[in-house]
Amino acid sequence: MSKGPDNLARTVLTDPVHFLAFGFGTGLAPFAPGTFGSLPGILLFWLTLDFGLYVQLGIAAGLAVTGIWLCGESARRIGVHDHGGIVWDEIAGMYVTLLVAPVSWQGFAAAFVLFRVMDIVKPWPIRDLDHRIHGGVGIMLDDLVAALYALVLLVLGGWLMT
Repeated sequence: MSKGPDNLARTVLTDPVHFLAFGFGTGLAPFAPGTFGSLPGILLFWLTLDFGLYVQLGIAAGLAVTGIWLCGESARRIGVHDHGGIVWDEIAGMYVTLLVAPVSWQGFAAAFVLFRVMDIVKPWPIRDLDHRIHGGVGIMLDDLVAALYALVLLVLGGWLMT
């Protein structure tokens, strides 16, 4: 597949695998696609607020398991491991992070900032996971570990403030 931006956008918007992997098109953002790609995770979480924790945990697991195949297949078709526009992993990571965030705009903002910082900075072992594990598992795993780091920081922050 040609990697030109026009051809990529056309492919993403017409192929269901790419459309989902690219976060419904948010991964096509000309800058910070991971940041834009995290936004559908917030929307999905907000839409599932009344479902209860167990259902939300199931959704989080479903996002992760689906993402392994989806991200791996999209990367394979494009021919680029963990293409910056593949943001399903950010959607899943953002959703996981929000599981412990206070349900307020401040809580959601804190979760968003912490997740994005962990995903961008990639503290140990995230960077190693990103470089050593390939395919869909590798694409998903670094963001899920970043989400766990952010989740722990949210819990500690909430605990310290009480």
